[in-house]
Amino acid sequence: MTDPSAASTVAPAADFVTAAEHVDSNKPRSLASDAWHDLRRRPLFLISGALILFILLMAAWPSLFTSVDPTAADLQNSRQPPSAQAWFGYDTQGSDIFARVIYGARASIIVGVCATIATVLIGGTLGLLAGFYGGWLDGLMSRIADVFFGLPFVLGAIVILSSLSTTGTQNVAQIMFLVILSISVLSWPVCMRIMRSAAITAKNQDYVKAARALGASSSRIILRHMLPNAIAPVLVYATIALGAFIGAEATLSFLGLGLRAPVVSWGVMIADARDWIRVAPHILLFPAAFLTATVLAFVMLGDAVREALDPKMR
Repeated sequence: MTDPSAASTVAPAADFVTAAEHVDSNKPRSLASDAWHDLRRRPLFLISGALILFILLMAAWPSLFTSVDPTAADLQNSRQPPSAQAWFGYDTQGSDIFARVIYGARASIIVGVCATIATVLIGGTLGLLAGFYGGWLDGLMSRIADVFFGLPFVLGAIVILSSLSTTGTQNVAQIMFLVILSISVLSWPVCMRIMRSAAITAKNQDYVKAARALGASSSRIILRHMLPNAIAPVLVYATIALGAFIGAEATLSFLGLGLRAPVVSWGVMIADARDWIRVAPHILLFPAAFLTATVLAFVMLGDAVREALDPKMR
C-alpha cells in the first residue's frame, strides 16, 4: 500500500528544472551581454536606435531614397517652395533640397564618426596610461589637458582651421580631414579625464593586484584586465559625443570655417540658408530638422547606454 505521506513530499511537475535550464540559469553573463539584455527592453533605446539606423542607411545608400543629383542646379527653380516635384523645395541655386538633405547625411556622419574615433583613441590611450602609471606622467597629461580645457572650442577651431586650411581648395578629403582634426584635437581632454578616472578605479581592484602578484606584465594588465573594465564610461561618452560632433561640424560650417562647397552636408546647407530665412524658410527648415533629430537620437542613445551600463541606475 502506498504511503500517503510520501506522495505529499513529491514536488509538482512545474517545480522540476531540466538540466539545460539549470545550466542556462547558472551561466554567468558578461557586462556587454547583460547591458544588451537590458537595452532591448528600453523604449528610449529602440526609438533612438531605429532613427540612427535610418540616418545611417541614408548616409550609406542615398540612391535608395532619391535619384536626383544633389549638385544639379537650375536657377529657374530658385527658392521654389515644396511641391510634388520637389518634396522639400529648392534652394537659392535651384538644387533639390530633398536630394541635398539625403546626400548631406553622409558628410555629417563621416565627420562625426571619424572625430569620435580619433577623440576616443587619443584621449582613451592617454587616460589609460596616466591612470595606470600615475606619477609624473599623470601630472603631465593632466596639465596638458587643463591647457586645452581653458581654450574655447570655437576660438580653438578658428585658430586651427585658419592656420591649416588652404583658401579656395576644392579637395573634399582635405576639407573634411581638417574639420575632423580640429574637433578631435580640441575634444580629447574630456575622454582622457573619463578614462583616467575609470583606470584609477580599476587599478585598485583585487583582480589587478592579483595579476600583478602573479607576474603579469604592464601591457597585459592594461589590455586584458583594466581596459575591459574601464571602457564602459568611455563608450557612453563616445555615443553622446558623436551627436555633439555632428552639431559642431554644422556650427563650424555656419561660421564659414568647417565644410564648404563642393561638400554637401547639413551644416553647409544651413550656412547657405542664413540669408534667406525670411524669404524662403524651407531652405533652413529641413536640413536643420534632420540635424536636430540626429543629434537628439545620439543623445537619447547615450542616455540609454549609460543607464544600461551603470548598475546603480537600474
